[in-house]
Amino acid sequence: MIEIYGFSQAFVALLIIVDPLGNLPVFISLTEGLTNNERLNAYKMATLTGLALLILFTFAGTAILHLFGITLQDFMIAGGILLLVIAIKMLVGEKWALKISSEEIGAVPLACPLLAGPGAITTTMVLIGTVGLLNTLLGVLACFGITWITLKKSAYIYEFLGKSGTLIIAKIMAILIAAIAIQFIRLGIEGIWWTL
Repeated sequence: MIEIYGFSQAFVALLIIVDPLGNLPVFISLTEGLTNNERLNAYKMATLTGLALLILFTFAGTAILHLFGITLQDFMIAGGILLLVIAIKMLVGEKWALKISSEEIGAVPLACPLLAGPGAITTTMVLIGTVGLLNTLLGVLACFGITWITLKKSAYIYEFLGKSGTLIIAKIMAILIAAIAIQFIRLGIEGIWWTL
């Protein structure tokens, strides 16, 4: 059943984790030197590949948990720790040093790990248990719709925000990711506590 609150929660959480706006400096630097058509093709490939990965985990995530005997609470705690590490790396300014051909750039690293990385996959799988499959799926679709628009207009957005503005947004997103990570860890611990 579709719930506005559940959909909104999934959409906002995924948009924060995928963070197309905060990742704009990375996207622009990785596609520097490409023609406009090549850049758009790379962004299209990144969006479609990232969307496909998250949809796969939306439908198969629960089966994967059952296959390995992992509870949702276990995954929440592990995912929360992982997200916290990602947030800390973003806050301290980890450098991306990636050199790949233009043919591969759409799939790696734009789609994975930048758009559909461990954080987004973890968030998707946890959201299934908290807001439901349908709300999570709709959240994924809406998130990647916004991501495609952001990437398509990346040159204009980056020019409008400037380097400092984009950097500030990335840092704010990192703090929100850290907060979501703590929430996941807390919910996981609470879930384990109540099953004892």
